[in-house]
Amino acid sequence: MNLFLETDDDQNTIAFVTEQNSKSDRQFRTPEFEKDRDALKAMIEREDRLIVPVRRGKWLFDFHRSKDNPLGIWRRLPGNIEPRHDATWETVFDFDAFCLKEGKRWIYSGAITSPYEPTRVLLILSDGGSDQLRLLEFNTETKTIVEGGFDTPTARAHATWLSPDEIAYFGSVDEFSATRSGWPRVGRILKRGADPKDAPILFEAGKDDVYGAASVIDPLFWGGKPDERKIEFFTVGHEIGKASVHIRNASGEIERLDLPVESDSDLNHTHAIWRAKTGERYPTGTLILQDFHPFGAEPLTNPRVLFSPKDGQSVSQFTLLKTWAVFIVVDRMVPKFYLVDLTKPDPTPEELPLPEELQTVGFRMFDADLTLGEEILTVIGQGFLLPSSSFRLDLTDHNAKRELVPTGTSPAYFDAEGMTSELLEAISEDGTRVPYHITLPRNWTKGELPVLMYGYGGFGVSLSPVYSGAYGMLLEQGGAFVQAYIRGGGELGPDWHTVAKGKGRHKAFEDFVAVARDLVKRGYTKPSRIACNGGSNGGLLTAVMATRYPDDFGAVWTSVPVIDMSRFHIFPAGRAWMDEYGNPDVVDDLNAMLTYSPLHQVKPKSEITYPPIYIESSTNDDRVHPSHARRFAKRLIDAGHEPFFREYGSGGHGGAGDTSEMAERRAMGYSFLRQTIMRD
Repeated sequence: MNLFLETDDDQNTIAFVTEQNSKSDRQFRTPEFEKDRDALKAMIEREDRLIVPVRRGKWLFDFHRSKDNPLGIWRRLPGNIEPRHDATWETVFDFDAFCLKEGKRWIYSGAITSPYEPTRVLLILSDGGSDQLRLLEFNTETKTIVEGGFDTPTARAHATWLSPDEIAYFGSVDEFSATRSGWPRVGRILKRGADPKDAPILFEAGKDDVYGAASVIDPLFWGGKPDERKIEFFTVGHEIGKASVHIRNASGEIERLDLPVESDSDLNHTHAIWRAKTGERYPTGTLILQDFHPFGAEPLTNPRVLFSPKDGQSVSQFTLLKTWAVFIVVDRMVPKFYLVDLTKPDPTPEELPLPEELQTVGFRMFDADLTLGEEILTVIGQGFLLPSSSFRLDLTDHNAKRELVPTGTSPAYFDAEGMTSELLEAISEDGTRVPYHITLPRNWTKGELPVLMYGYGGFGVSLSPVYSGAYGMLLEQGGAFVQAYIRGGGELGPDWHTVAKGKGRHKAFEDFVAVARDLVKRGYTKPSRIACNGGSNGGLLTAVMATRYPDDFGAVWTSVPVIDMSRFHIFPAGRAWMDEYGNPDVVDDLNAMLTYSPLHQVKPKSEITYPPIYIESSTNDDRVHPSHARRFAKRLIDAGHEPFFREYGSGGHGGAGDTSEMAERRAMGYSFLRQTIMRD
């Protein structure tokens, strides 16, 4: 069906995209669109936003987009100065100027800090927001690109520092170096100036695996002697969510650690912590701590359970510091924070009190690399109506009181006075209770409330409450926002995910429509006032809502969607999804997927009326090829329907770009909502 749309430079493809873009622009670029776009752009560019810095050496670093620098600047501040917006920040790297000089659009995607010299980094530069990355060595002390330093080819890639002058580089620079999914599988010991293809091989994952990776713990981490051996880890991703972890043992050979393939794990120099995704050894969702002896005959010993979940509970985040284990439990969508003192012989979790108003909590390290840093965490808490707040949790002194010290609060992006947020439950088709949050505007009419529903429901990805000026704009305009925690995600533990994999996929769809129907049953709204939105796997979810449950929605906004379940695997990245969806080359799997594949479920207009549909994509999306979106739009048009389609020339899978581009994409979607569910 319209396979020419899989070829980006086909003249018929270009003509189709141009025509459909023009149609959508004429429809949605209204004065209200321009007002929303400008307001969203101003939110991104606010100078008084919450700053959550990362420390490197004696400096605090922050990435900041502004009106003058829509692509952003990397800036620094002396570590003894409070990181306020009006402090004397010093620009370290100007991405707008760099892109102008290079004549190419590079999007800042983070930095890999050297544990040997924290002011030396590898800048991660995305080609136009795509998954194609360039690693560029930069000296933050001198504020210069390192002459003759690392500058890798643009490819799917990641790296870790092996020494002050070497990195373990994994890059899909050629067919040999890539897995079937196009992600890197071969790690090489790369020195400055060397061609990655000629660098000696450090490690190889299999061609049929999804990815390979490496990491190193240097003796600097534990204050060891210079002649002590570093600990080398190698990870092989067999499928998304399935991986094996290996180490280089005392004999110099690579040895697999005795961890379940279906588990999440983290290790330091003395301990391993892992979460069971199946009941292979412990009940699903259990968090286990073990002693780690990297060069011993038995590397992992003395397992003990840190947390065993009850119904509705899951571990949402965990890590190991030098002498602490830290984890967060979500108990029926309420966060709880735990600490484990690893210096004690038989440590048990200690709950750290959290402010009651926080709907969600997460943490990250204050130092860019813990090797030369202290055991300090930055904790972020927020809610749908609660601006983000940051806290410092200093765990360096084991004798000191453990407490969250407030360090900053985001300005309010909208007036939440009179608005409310509530956690509710819907009953799915098989009787499962499905939680969802609804956030209500201050004024609304019973039975007529415009609602934007958001969901994902795949790959074990967990959604959580987030403070968003974009959602606030919807609320201020009289709409409600609903976030549904459907199966396929990981919000209620690993089983919440696995039950909706493969032939169980229908459960995710049934959960989502159950939430929509529950909103009607409770008297909030009616189907014609409900819109749904999601991206990627969430784009599949929302496209299924249009084709399977058209009477339950008044509008469908599907972004960078997976649409053709018979051909998703012909694109390299799609081959990594077969464990999640099924293998289209297996008849039983294909038949199951065709029961919901949006492309194959489109019926002619003479048989069915679909709600208004807006399909959004990116030309350079190299994760979900834009042909999914194009062919869905074309299939609907050929069947007599009138969808709206907009393909942006850059932005990749995540819609990255400068402040104007990011604001425009959201404003176009809101213009679609204004003309559908929010129309009087």
